Amino acid sequence: MSTNLDSTAVLERQLLLQLGDRLKRLRKTQGLGTVEMAKRVGISRTTLSAVEAGDPAPSIGTYLRVMSALGVAGELALLAGDALQPAPAGSAAARSRRSKPVVQVLVSADESRHQVQDLQSLALHEEAVRLVRADPALRRAAKDTLDRWLQAGNSRSNGLWLEWRDILRDGTWRKVLGRTRRAQELRQASPLVTVLPEQARQSVLAQVSNLKKGISLGDASNKVAP
Repeated sequence: MSTNLDSTAVLERQLLLQLGDRLKRLRKTQGLGTVEMAKRVGISRTTLSAVEAGDPAPSIGTYLRVMSALGVAGELALLAGDALQPAPAGSAAARSRRSKPVVQVLVSADESRHQVQDLQSLALHEEAVRLVRADPALRRAAKDTLDRWLQAGNSRSNGLWLEWRDILRDGTWRKVLGRTRRAQELRQASPLVTVLPEQARQSVLAQVSNLKKGISLGDASNKVAP
């Protein structure tokens, strides 16, 4: 079983979270409610909520339809078109000695709103779910940990642990991978991260640490910004 976490996984997740937040703000700025917006796009309110939560489950087409309804589809069209392509060979632009323009985007997480902690928790759980799906023994280990916690006696987390028992049994992972208050509470009382291999855990923590510093995109080095 591979425990190597893609070095860009947390960055990609943060980009989706930021996109979802932006689309939600745009909808509210335009005075659109969720019912009206979902009807305009032709999707359910549940799917709209997933898009605004930066959920990777909706297709890129769904994201594009929401962006189009909000009047920002042109930004994705710019990326898909020829505007960012290199100049044709032999053209004056290709022969130019000027430095090639570099588009840089700084991506960082805002600690003031506990965004870093929630992103870290979400990334750890997404990796844990991926591994548990691939190895049933890890799910059993999480269940064993949960059983020990429940047998230890009364706790303010008992209600959450009982819900976790159903989640582990039924594999209803979406309950803990959302951005709702309940999902956050479940992640805070989670037995799932206890089965994460240390290598995977450290990979997530390192990526979140880089995000806190800010990552520069668009250059060849893709280094952490100073």
